[in-house]
Amino acid sequence: MTQNPPVFEVLPRDLSAYRQGNVGIDYVHRFESGKPGPHVLINALTHGNEICGMVAATHLLDTGVRPLVGTLTVSFANVAAYASFDQSRPFESRQLVHNLNRIWSAGELDGTADSPELQRARVLRPVVAAADHILDIHSTSQDVQPFWVYPAYQRNADVALAIGRPPVHLVMPSGLGSGTPLIQHGRHGQADGKGVALVVECGQHFRQSAADMATAVALDFLAHFGLVAPAADRPAPGAQRRYELLETCMVRTADFRFIRPVQGFEVFAKGDLIATDGPHEIRALCDDCTILMPTREPIVGREAVYLTRPL
Repeated sequence: MTQNPPVFEVLPRDLSAYRQGNVGIDYVHRFESGKPGPHVLINALTHGNEICGMVAATHLLDTGVRPLVGTLTVSFANVAAYASFDQSRPFESRQLVHNLNRIWSAGELDGTADSPELQRARVLRPVVAAADHILDIHSTSQDVQPFWVYPAYQRNADVALAIGRPPVHLVMPSGLGSGTPLIQHGRHGQADGKGVALVVECGQHFRQSAADMATAVALDFLAHFGLVAPAADRPAPGAQRRYELLETCMVRTADFRFIRPVQGFEVFAKGDLIATDGPHEIRALCDDCTILMPTREPIVGREAVYLTRPL
């Protein structure tokens, strides 16, 4: 299936100046206010080609953002994959071996498997565990509207709804079903946990609008917890739409095909055929079944598409 080529408005920049952090871990920077308050982590580059997070993180560092209360940590996660970026193959630097956003279970981190991503996750483990609240900044391969992603805990919903930008939410009642993301590591994956952990998908990887969204949401997130003053021109939250994740469909064969070109947010009636995967069919699970994150390039063993329903 032919895909529209991406539009390159923002490209990677050299991050070597940010390598020397101040907590003994490369590309991790921590700032303490000396006043009581939460510890907030802004995390970028969980996937190496999701450039918007890099823009937001470097903005915080370059402009000298410091917490009014509590502690701010800014981290760049999969810098090794980021460094492999090739504009002629812009989607291949998402990861080197493992998806860094699916290996945050104790079983994976304490296991014997090895890869650049597992090594980095093990190094970053105390950084993630130390944070009270986490914003993990992502972007999408397709040029779709931005949206939140979070486990269906009320504490997450309350903050995403209060921030209101972006106004679309993907709620996960039972996790992703394809591994453990960073925002569900440890206590953040527990129903009785106290901290908020959100992913923001800011739009297509290389769009300036995605970089702008990432920077705005990072500042909104910090302002919500009192670490920075709210932006004077911040829009009031408007109407918001929420979707519930019903199933994460994986690519099972090399013959995976969507029945028509899709980008995300297409709606299907119950039973409608969405894709074929060799002898298998993916059909809509309900009326108004809305697909999110359809893969651009099916790879066996990776995610194909999320099936959701409006809430």
